[in-house]
Amino acid sequence: MIKILFVCHGNICRSTMAQAVFSELARRAGMEHQFEIDSAATSTEAEGWPVHRGTRQVLAAHGVPCMEHTARQMTMADYRHFDIIAGMDRNNMRNMLRLLGGDPDQKLHLLLDFTHRPGDIADPWYTGDFETTFRDVWEGCEGLLAACRQEDRA
Repeated sequence: MIKILFVCHGNICRSTMAQAVFSELARRAGMEHQFEIDSAATSTEAEGWPVHRGTRQVLAAHGVPCMEHTARQMTMADYRHFDIIAGMDRNNMRNMLRLLGGDPDQKLHLLLDFTHRPGDIADPWYTGDFETTFRDVWEGCEGLLAACRQEDRA
């Protein structure tokens, strides 16, 4: 089983979107039982909050089920538990490295690094553009799933 944690600043928009999208892609591929998928935040600002309504709306518009989730901050226990930790932008990466004191096991990645156009996924909390964020998250999750399939074949 591959354990994946998606991380963003507050754990109410991008990381929960990625958690839902990756879960759906794995289900459609008949691989849902091969993964444990969760999400977390680098901050405590939204701790205890549900998935943002904009995330819920864009997921529903694309036929992706949204799970019930309460925002939480990632911990060192998460680092030990998960195999892959995918951040949404460079600020998330910097904050994860600060929280964790480093990445000795090379588990931290940007989600779009699994695509042909690495970089940051914009935060719709600030942009209001949940559709563009959804497209970037979808592409990143497709790339991550393909990388997991390659790893499974190796």
